[in-house]
Amino acid sequence: MSEAKAAVRVGVYICHCGHNIGAVVDCKAVADYAANLPSVTIARDYKYMCSDPGQEMIQQDIKEFQLDRVVVASCSPLLHEHTFREALAHGGLNAFYLQMVNIREHDSWVHTDKDAATEKAKDLVRAAVRRVVLHKPLERRQVGINPNVLVVGGGIAGIHAALTLANAGKKVILVEREPTIGGHMAKFDKTFPTMDCAACILTPKMSQVRNHRNITLWTLSEVTKVDGYMGNYKVTVKHWPRYILEDACIGCQECIDACVFKEGKTEDTFNEGLAKRKPIYIPFPQAVPQTVVIDPAACIQLKTGRCKKTCVEACGERKAIRFDMQETEQVVDVGSIIIATGYKTFDAARMPDLGYGIYPNVYTALEIERLVNASGPTAGEVVLRDGSKPQSVGIIHCVGSRDARTNPHCSRVCCMYSLKLAHLIKEHTGAEVFNFYIDMRTPGKGFEEFYQKLLHEGVHMIRGKVAEVTDWALDPTEEGKLVLRVEDTLAGFVRRIPVDMVVLSTGLEPQEDASDVRRLFNISCSPGGFFLERHPKLAPVSTFSDGVFLAGCCQGPKDIPDTVAQAGAAAAEALALIDANVHEMEPNTAFIVQDECSGCKTCVPMCPYSAISFKEDLKVAYINEALCKGCGTCVAACPSGTIKQNLFEDEEIYEEIKGVLNYA
Repeated sequence: MSEAKAAVRVGVYICHCGHNIGAVVDCKAVADYAANLPSVTIARDYKYMCSDPGQEMIQQDIKEFQLDRVVVASCSPLLHEHTFREALAHGGLNAFYLQMVNIREHDSWVHTDKDAATEKAKDLVRAAVRRVVLHKPLERRQVGINPNVLVVGGGIAGIHAALTLANAGKKVILVEREPTIGGHMAKFDKTFPTMDCAACILTPKMSQVRNHRNITLWTLSEVTKVDGYMGNYKVTVKHWPRYILEDACIGCQECIDACVFKEGKTEDTFNEGLAKRKPIYIPFPQAVPQTVVIDPAACIQLKTGRCKKTCVEACGERKAIRFDMQETEQVVDVGSIIIATGYKTFDAARMPDLGYGIYPNVYTALEIERLVNASGPTAGEVVLRDGSKPQSVGIIHCVGSRDARTNPHCSRVCCMYSLKLAHLIKEHTGAEVFNFYIDMRTPGKGFEEFYQKLLHEGVHMIRGKVAEVTDWALDPTEEGKLVLRVEDTLAGFVRRIPVDMVVLSTGLEPQEDASDVRRLFNISCSPGGFFLERHPKLAPVSTFSDGVFLAGCCQGPKDIPDTVAQAGAAAAEALALIDANVHEMEPNTAFIVQDECSGCKTCVPMCPYSAISFKEDLKVAYINEALCKGCGTCVAACPSGTIKQNLFEDEEIYEEIKGVLNYA
């Protein structure tokens, strides 16, 4: 080691992390070993280095022993690197004269041999000491924050996040790809466990969004491109034609009555295909915006150009109908983005044993939601396909959830909405209702009480997974019925239960285009396909793309209260970012020694963050530090070794390797 390196004064601190490290690693022995390493001035071990006394110890030692560098051997840098950098800064030392050693996840948690784990800790500490002497003083960069926020998705999560921000005086652009906001909640009749009217809760918030001076609402729109970086995003939004001028339409719906399709031939997707609609329609009575929309796939004029256009005549002088409208694009500047793209329900046809799509009286839960709704296709009457009322109904839980064949995750809401539907069906029809469940999960506020209420109402609870739904009758009582075959695990035998109607409680899944959205916003997905948060406990709404936050079921299945809470948290994170006015960015970015760059462009397509551009006038590559996330891809790819990275320069890495190998 050179004389200059030997002059550096290093402090080494070994954390016991309670029993997490101390039970497997002899922390005192590691500290005693580190005290005798070259350049080390002081070495200590302490039970909790991340605590206030632990940080104060570091700060005092920096001043008392005139330390130049600090090594902390503890848990993952992901958890506490920021904590110890702040400790160095408060002690008067550059925050980046720190090197952390992960002796918890990389050592104590993966070993049982205490002697071997202790020796490994010594090796790792030795490597860190050799490395840290080469650290350079770095400074965090600051970027300004655009105060405008983009909210993607107009369900209850997007609505609540947008209103929270707008009420705080921030400008919000809310983008929704459907003709109306409201999402899945707009399809519900009641909400559990209080049985509040879903429309009564949701509709006022939808109207607030439409009328709020700080919210720009774009329906029939979709984000197609995202450029820039946190605080300064440029987002391209595509607008699909509504074929209606929103400012001219007054929502009288006379055009719908005048349409030549008197009965309607197109499946009403809002009513889950249980009714038909015309090519010109309004999704549901409380839709926002309260503007009709024309379906280009069904409209005769848009398909053939040979319609009588009676709708245009009905519109009269308002002239709101415009068949010549085209797709448009718009670029907006925002500082942060909240993704609230929601979920889709499991396709029950993927489980043919349960009869969906085979037997007409097998319904999904969402279809029943529309049947019990007063604005639904049957005006709130729960009826079979032939128009008669069911006398017995079976509700099957966990369809597409908690199943290795489909989705291993619990969808969290199925037990409760199944109980809700049992109550509503019994209320509307007086039918005998059977609930078939694997485990009854009612952990929320008021949930267990609701479950007990259903038991007193006489709803049958059968613990067992339904094997099949069939119309095969084995005795006269099963004639004309749907028969559910299930092993009753509490009674201890297989039962055959005939019913008139079967309801499948389908689980929640990521949207079909979740992978495309993930790539668009440069975020990650968990194994199940839902968007991945930065940390499940400490950063549940943040993502690994700075300035991009998650809200609602796009992050994972949850009920309405949890969705609203997370939407509020995402809005709070965006507000904190805006009110800070500037954001400090980590300096562990890559940089190019431009005098040595050959202009080969190898690095340009390799960057996953589009941080590298090519300067044609100088024939060299250039890295935008605001976009760079320090992943090191370009550093490894550069054939000439021209690209380097702060905190990961070759000399630092070589010294660390030598330290691990105990190479002189």
